[in-house]
Amino acid sequence: MASRDQSLFGSALVDVTRLLRREFDRRAAHLGLTRVQWRVLKRVGQDEGMNQAELAEKLELDPIAIGRVIDRLEKSGFVERRRDAHDRRCWRLHLAPGSAMVMDGVERISRELRQAVLGQVPPEALATTLQVLDSVKDTLLRMDRESRAPVPPNPRDDRDDQ
Repeated sequence: MASRDQSLFGSALVDVTRLLRREFDRRAAHLGLTRVQWRVLKRVGQDEGMNQAELAEKLELDPIAIGRVIDRLEKSGFVERRRDAHDRRCWRLHLAPGSAMVMDGVERISRELRQAVLGQVPPEALATTLQVLDSVKDTLLRMDRESRAPVPPNPRDDRDDQ
């Protein structure tokens, strides 16, 4: 049975994520933001002063696509680009004052959705679920670090094969 449960883990995680996103989008439609736009706003709000390349990396999106999203958000009065004090070529991202109302709406929707989805889950079950997800995340981060580790040179590559 354990192997069957393990085989269902990934698809269950994908299904829950998809359904959660769909419900959030439905509830947030009146705010007039796409999912990518509210993800960008949320991330900029969490780490104001990052540049577009850093934002693209954190959201795992293409830098050109992020640039277009930032252009739209800036035009709408939600984000400001400010020159970096040390590098004239670099622009730092900050929430504009006009973003406060939409960010409050996003936070309210998030809070209400979490309560609706998790309100009937016993606290012990939620704690266990979070522990499992943290463990899976730690394992995946470790695997990612290990896969990016430099490969030591093969001493046989240095020999003269003549």
